[in-house]
Amino acid sequence: MRTVGDAERRARLATRQALHPDHHAHDVVGAARSVVCLHATEAATVHLAVGARTTGVTPFDVDAALYDDRGIVKQLAMRRTLFAFPRDLLPAALAVARERIAPEQHRLIARDATRHGIADDGAAWLETAGAAVERRLTGGEALPAATLRAELPELSGAITINEGKRYGGTYNLAPRVLTWLGAQGRITRGPNAGHWRLSKPAWTLMGSWLGAEPAIPDLATGYAELVRRWLERFGPGTLEDVQWWLGATKGATRAALAEVAAVEVALEGGGTGWLLPDDLEPVAEVGPWAALLPTLDPTTMGWKSRDWYLDPAHRELLFDSNGNGGTTAWWDGRIVGAWVQDDDGVVSVVECPGTDLGSEGRSALATEAERLTAWLDGVRITNVYSSRLMKGEALP
Repeated sequence: MRTVGDAERRARLATRQALHPDHHAHDVVGAARSVVCLHATEAATVHLAVGARTTGVTPFDVDAALYDDRGIVKQLAMRRTLFAFPRDLLPAALAVARERIAPEQHRLIARDATRHGIADDGAAWLETAGAAVERRLTGGEALPAATLRAELPELSGAITINEGKRYGGTYNLAPRVLTWLGAQGRITRGPNAGHWRLSKPAWTLMGSWLGAEPAIPDLATGYAELVRRWLERFGPGTLEDVQWWLGATKGATRAALAEVAAVEVALEGGGTGWLLPDDLEPVAEVGPWAALLPTLDPTTMGWKSRDWYLDPAHRELLFDSNGNGGTTAWWDGRIVGAWVQDDDGVVSVVECPGTDLGSEGRSALATEAERLTAWLDGVRITNVYSSRLMKGEALP
């Protein structure tokens, strides 16, 4: 059995995921393909992840790819997470959303509508509300959630939960109805009303946005295509890595690996991983490189087992308690710190304690900080998911 060492895994990461400057992607869609799809939970992550993997591509180019060319499309999919997918991968993503997310959302919304007295039959209420949204959007119009809620009495309804508790409150069901419709592929996030660093989408019919209804495959076919793309860019990965990223059962993950004829390889330090059958040749090491990646970057979040690129002692400094990664500074295939901005938007690197970058590493990261400062051009990024290192908390 062929063995893939950690150094080769880091070389694959550098080249396949367009992080080494000699292997940057040529455009926005190429950057998205380099990591299969772009995390979009935080709106700015899409733009920053592209900026880190390209040369000469601006935030406005990313907006154009999202909202004008529509070469990448935002869609809730694996792990009930929002991603921006290259358009040709959208059908596979929709297979996951339609089969794994939409039924559960239907059950929960219908339950809450009944339980909180919005309707005697919550399921019927939900179907009526969904149909009303589709009728309103017929003709290609794109409307934000607030407008749809104001115009459509069928969307009226709010629930109050956890009264008296910090995390309690009263919430409209309308946004959840839109999420459910989006998971089915009936509607999608269209134009963004705010700055590129903010998420203020208008909703529109999927067919109107794309020009045609996507042909959604069955779930097994969708899983297989997603796994094939993942192995192209992230392989080798363990069964647990693939299962975690896919958000599937172990059985479904094994079936997808079998469908793409994945080959088992040994990993340094023990255990086995998987590669595509035409990707078994060794990959040469590349020269040292530096990169500054955003919160929830696809590379940072790409594997469940991260010890080969992240010192386990630094995990709690860079990831929150739910496993969400903050900004990261990379040197030669390893995470060595985070990056932050001052009040003027100037980017600086915060090293993990005990990290010895040497003069070459510090100089390379300083150059990346200057590049990112210029790329942001005064825009300050606020992050929902901020790590301890980013916050400047007392560190061990």
